[in-house]
Amino acid sequence: MIRGLWNRETVALLLLAAYLPLALFWLRHGGTEALARLGLAVLVVAIWHLVFMLARAQAPSLSALITALAIAMLAPEGLGVFRMTLGISFGVVMGELVFGGWGRNVVNPATVSLSFLGFGFPAFAWPGFDDPVAWAAIPAALIGMATGIMPAALLAGAAVVGAAASLAGLLPEPVLLAAGVALVLLLADPVTSAATALGRWLNGALYGALVVLFSAGWTGAAPVQVAVAAALLASLAAPLLDDAALALWIAARRRRHGRT
Repeated sequence: MIRGLWNRETVALLLLAAYLPLALFWLRHGGTEALARLGLAVLVVAIWHLVFMLARAQAPSLSALITALAIAMLAPEGLGVFRMTLGISFGVVMGELVFGGWGRNVVNPATVSLSFLGFGFPAFAWPGFDDPVAWAAIPAALIGMATGIMPAALLAGAAVVGAAASLAGLLPEPVLLAAGVALVLLLADPVTSAATALGRWLNGALYGALVVLFSAGWTGAAPVQVAVAAALLASLAAPLLDDAALALWIAARRRRHGRT
């Protein structure tokens, strides 16, 4: 929509409100270092939004703050200014701005940035989360579902698989906590997640299954690294899951009515 209350910036503003508990707990526990990482991420993302605004008359968006928060929280530690700037630039430009900005992108730009940083600089350690920070993802998800900006079916699908795996002893607590943070920050993006009801359930369930698979079979992988890789693959699969859901709906309609 381009008119009325519900537009791109309204959704971005509500997402920021939903992420506020998570951001505050992370900043409180991370202190000055966390604030510096967030400041760098915001600066780099804002510069690229400004460049594309001047070059292509492409309006900047509050989604830049969402992208910056996700990258600052989940990026490997100790990268330094140059490496962080390079990774953020690649993700924001190639994952979002070349497609026309947030709302037209295929994959969350933060997911692209984090994947680039993880594969490009494997020697750097991924961050860990204290329990209060990770559990702050729950109120973020609840606010997102209550306002309708996060797909409840996707979150529920991931929660069901995660809970079952945890009860079966297949999902260590550090992985579960990191997966919850990545689920809220990366996969629950209303733009890049699945759009159909069945597709959302499958999207969340696939993310949970990938987290379990990588946790069990990826030797030496950090919990956040597992969650980011699962989020990337689950996001790329979202269009396919929607297509499968639509195919099932069309097949059921043909059986009932004998025509499309």
